[in-house]
Amino acid sequence: MSFNVRTSDNSAVPPLKRARRKGPYADIWYRLRQNKMAMGSLIILLLLVLTALFADLLAPYPFDKQNLEKILEPPGHEFWLGSDGFGRDIMSRIIYGSRISLEVGFVAVFFSIISGGIIGAVSGYYGGRLDNVLMRFMDILLAIPGILLAIAIVSVLGPGLVNVMIAVGIAHIPTYARIVRASVLTIRDLEYVEASKAIGETDASIIFRTILPNCMAPIIVQATLGVAWAILSAAGLSFLGLGLQPPTPEWGAMLSEGREYIYQAYWVTTFPGVAIAVIVLALNIFGDGLRDAMDPRLKQ
Repeated sequence: MSFNVRTSDNSAVPPLKRARRKGPYADIWYRLRQNKMAMGSLIILLLLVLTALFADLLAPYPFDKQNLEKILEPPGHEFWLGSDGFGRDIMSRIIYGSRISLEVGFVAVFFSIISGGIIGAVSGYYGGRLDNVLMRFMDILLAIPGILLAIAIVSVLGPGLVNVMIAVGIAHIPTYARIVRASVLTIRDLEYVEASKAIGETDASIIFRTILPNCMAPIIVQATLGVAWAILSAAGLSFLGLGLQPPTPEWGAMLSEGREYIYQAYWVTTFPGVAIAVIVLALNIFGDGLRDAMDPRLKQ
């Protein structure tokens, strides 16, 4: 008796795609690339960073160069975005102002992450009375609107770039402290943490080498949104006269200077406002896309 075994024709089956994921970061990057709006926002942010780095080459004029014969010139071939009340080129001031805004945003958020991360990690790891004391202090700070807290701190420290960074950073510490604490509470009783305790590692080593690296995903996502908040806060402080002082080309200060010309020279306030809106919108969209890409519940 003979049996004719019919084999399937594999030629008609499309070849399987190679495994795309070589690790968690490659997986996150692959899923982030599927979000077109997030990638578009990332491109805008990269262009803004390059603009800030090469402002000296891109700006057509020095940011503080005055031309009293060209006051409130409308946008044209000489001043692409017009000139302000002192005859300064608005486009050049916006380009140089991107340095200030990005510097304030990133430094303030970095300060908030370090300070809030340490507070949240210590609070979540040890718990008990220390946790209650630290978190109640964070609750007090959260009860005060962030911009009001920043205004109070700058009023005490005085205006200036460094003081603005400190004020904005302190106002955002409670957010990161609570995020890190929540992550530590879910991690501190896991097996690999117990194993670190069993082999005699110190508490500091367990917190900084074992626990905190596993809390980075929510911190990174919050940081992208926090940079947008920091830029807005710095612009608000400068608008109120508590931030960077003229002639520093800070976008909020440019809005404040152009208020008196808003009806006769719209470009003095419009273009700095558009710059703030673009960078904040790009950061928010990218932060949302990064959150979706790093959410383990969305993995297939």
